[in-house]
Amino acid sequence: MTMRNNRTQDKPQAVGKHSSRSQRQLSPLLRGSLAVVCAGSLSFVVACSSLPRDSEPQALRPFEASADFDDDMNIGPTDGQEPDLLLREFYRASASPEGDYRVAKKYLTENAQGNWQPHSDDMLIVDRIEFNTASGPSDTSTRKFNVRGTVIGKLRDGGKYQPEDGLYETTVDMELVDNQWRIATLPSGVVIERNELRNQYQPQSLYFFDSTASVLVSDRRWLYSQQESLGASLATMLVEGPSSRLAPALQDVMPEDAAFVGIDEGVYNFSGMSSLSSEQRMQFAAQLVWTLANASVPGPYSVLIDDVPVGDGLETLSTDDFAGLNPKASASGVSPLYALANGSLVRVASDQRVPLDDAAGALSDVSAADIGVDGTLAVVRSKSAGAAQPAPSGEESQLYVGELDGTLEHALSSEYITRPTLERTGGGIWVATQDKQVVRVVRATSSGELTTSGVDTSALEDIDGEISVLRLSNSGAVAAMIIDGHVYTGVVQHTTSGERKIVNVHELGTEIGGTALSLDWQPDGSLLVGTSAADTPVWRVEQDGSAVSSLPSGNVTAPVVAVAASGSTIYITDAHATLQLPASGSETSFWREVPGLQGQRSVPLVAN
Repeated sequence: MTMRNNRTQDKPQAVGKHSSRSQRQLSPLLRGSLAVVCAGSLSFVVACSSLPRDSEPQALRPFEASADFDDDMNIGPTDGQEPDLLLREFYRASASPEGDYRVAKKYLTENAQGNWQPHSDDMLIVDRIEFNTASGPSDTSTRKFNVRGTVIGKLRDGGKYQPEDGLYETTVDMELVDNQWRIATLPSGVVIERNELRNQYQPQSLYFFDSTASVLVSDRRWLYSQQESLGASLATMLVEGPSSRLAPALQDVMPEDAAFVGIDEGVYNFSGMSSLSSEQRMQFAAQLVWTLANASVPGPYSVLIDDVPVGDGLETLSTDDFAGLNPKASASGVSPLYALANGSLVRVASDQRVPLDDAAGALSDVSAADIGVDGTLAVVRSKSAGAAQPAPSGEESQLYVGELDGTLEHALSSEYITRPTLERTGGGIWVATQDKQVVRVVRATSSGELTTSGVDTSALEDIDGEISVLRLSNSGAVAAMIIDGHVYTGVVQHTTSGERKIVNVHELGTEIGGTALSLDWQPDGSLLVGTSAADTPVWRVEQDGSAVSSLPSGNVTAPVVAVAASGSTIYITDAHATLQLPASGSETSFWREVPGLQGQRSVPLVAN
């Protein structure tokens, strides 16, 4: 079997679990959210056990009794089945790991069953599997097939999805056994189609703290759905720790010998966490509670760490105990809508344009802006005010930052500056300039002056083109970028010196090609992408790149130069107007003009 890359792109940096674990102090946000549930000293824990390589995948939903495959004669090859149909069913059956792939093995000869090693490598996900009869000598008792597919990803240990872009090619030999076709030789490993990933596996989020210990970050996994205990599976993986790709952006204080022991009469038991401080125990409790709650595992939750409760008086835990850390708060909250038109900013309220007060409302040369729910404002001013793209070469752009109801200060000048993007924590503002440079602007706590520093973007050196769009995720742990029309994401690492670095860069949504013009994060963690393609002007890209889907395009006219999203509504600006569509997955396929912005093409801005 061979798997060849289609595109040369920036290789992800390998990041493993740190051998030395820093013991950070609890952030003010977490300390405030825990004040109502704990007083005095608490004893607490966090864990990291590893899942055996040959264990069955973990469950993602409450147990549903599955069929006993050994007793059900309807599952497996049928009598007299043609070899090509049997081969296709084998690949479909390979999506089920139950009983060490016992159903898939029914399609193999006895010798092949002993030689095939399904766990020898990561599971390959292909767009679709195609095969045809190989050329060469053959007889009535043997067949040889060439099998190929476009590789779109890998499913690694713990259900960690990794985007890939390559070709899968192999040859499979088949022979007649007792007048029934069986697979005689095939390479080890498992290959399944994208549809089988969706049908047999389900996505779920584990939650880990960012490096500031103030925000819970989603670590998305794809895991087999027919397993016995959802809660036990999630607890096991939570103790194992975050994926290596996200690890640089996350806090890791779990002891090496920490482990999930099991659920006993409804109580989640953990061990090996005695070295954790009371604050770290509460941090782990917050991770566990939100992981279980967002997986619809019923609460409240009883938790014992080394045979004692998480804290005094905390025999049970619920999301109310950690309400300030809700990782999906932005999806359910109300996000103010603003718009940028003809170089001026306005707020859209009660289906009307409302002028802004103070300095922000007086500006008439704004080409891009970002607004925080706390009133933080960052604007780019340039001669090409209102343009959806950076200012042309030779025209200087200027970045100003401040508050919506206050003054604005000059922070940076450059040949061009992309739309600013705000950190959720730390108060930083990011922009990209020429030569793929990324600049971070912060206000010094001592002097109150604005300072700038460069973000390390060395991981982007092998990618051709400039950064035209840069957006930080809601947690601030991931940066999404458009470079030369392609969509990339990179993990934001906090270095020991306090600087920022973009690492572990992957291209997502290769189906979009080089047509991407605009992007932004949706509250659920997916990406909304606008393109120049007439047939697929708007796309949704899952946060891990595992799925890409086009949105309705019936009355959208490319190019889509701006996109935005709140918990309830998706906004775009196409060639003619600013349009909206319900984010709830309504059956409507037509976009409507945004009330209050009719008759004027503008850029929608959702405060986040």
